Amino acid sequence: MSAEPEAHAALERWRSRLATAGRDVPGFDPGDGGAAARLLLLLETPGAHRPAIVSRDQATGTARNLKRFLAEAGIERHDTLVWNAVPWNVHAPGERNRPLRRGEIAEGLALLPPLLRLLPRLELVVLAGRVAREAAALVERERPGLGVLTMPHPSPTYVCTSPAVPRAIAATLAEAAARLSRADVPARR
Repeated sequence: MSAEPEAHAALERWRSRLATAGRDVPGFDPGDGGAAARLLLLLETPGAHRPAIVSRDQATGTARNLKRFLAEAGIERHDTLVWNAVPWNVHAPGERNRPLRRGEIAEGLALLPPLLRLLPRLELVVLAGRVAREAAALVERERPGLGVLTMPHPSPTYVCTSPAVPRAIAATLAEAAARLSRADVPARR
């Protein structure tokens, strides 16, 4: 586990409270940075395959694309936390993904401020897709000065629509990597 045990435990306690509200909320990937993450990558919602954790290692096209784009950008796994704007499974068991309802999006985004408070090292949020982009103003209000970038969702459904989509994702994550590396450079005296 890359995050400090107590900080990761605080994230899991927060997630567990969401799950006790009768929702199927996948856990945080212990291979990611957890509470020590510098970059929050916010997707849309867990897929219909009912993952146990939100991870770039899932056997889905979205996860494979995300893993590839992050690796190509040189973004270290311990610097990231992958999560969803609507963090619970909304899809009926065995059913295909369905569009999110406005109320689900509003309810999911209302949960973002407490998550942001659990990420003290956070420097940057990347909002992937239409639903996640709706969090931009909320992130800026809750954490003024925090960098916010937007990109298309890495789902194969979107990536395959036009060569411009993967180029936009790659460019956004390259910008994120550059911002994180600039933050690593000590200030000159």
